Amino acid sequence: MTPAERRAILTRARDLFNAGEYWHAHEALETVWRSIISDGDKDAAHVWQGLIQGAAALLHLKRGNQHGVLVVGDAALDKLAGPQRSDIEFETVNFRQALERALAGEGNPPRLEFRRANGKRTTDDP
Repeated sequence: MTPAERRAILTRARDLFNAGEYWHAHEALETVWRSIISDGDKDAAHVWQGLIQGAAALLHLKRGNQHGVLVVGDAALDKLAGPQRSDIEFETVNFRQALERALAGEGNPPRLEFRRANGKRTTDDP
């Protein structure tokens, strides 16, 4: 996958996720996750899997499946724990915090945002 292809897929995943289209965002994120697995980067793949599971947990929340929220949500939060990785294009630290609140029914779903080199969030939105 070229860097341009990866960026296009991630932009689509972000847009779908932020529109509440969690299943489609999940599918787009899996495309990148599979390429990382094939490259052998297990640590990065672990975080990407957490993002995918976060989308799945929010889909369960949207559908009222509390068991799915609990099981998949806990797995996502576990995989997203820790500091921001420089090789992950999305901001994950604040994302994880917002995901945890949302899954507990204490806030809105997180937004998936690209991060800047300094780790802060950035978006293409106006």
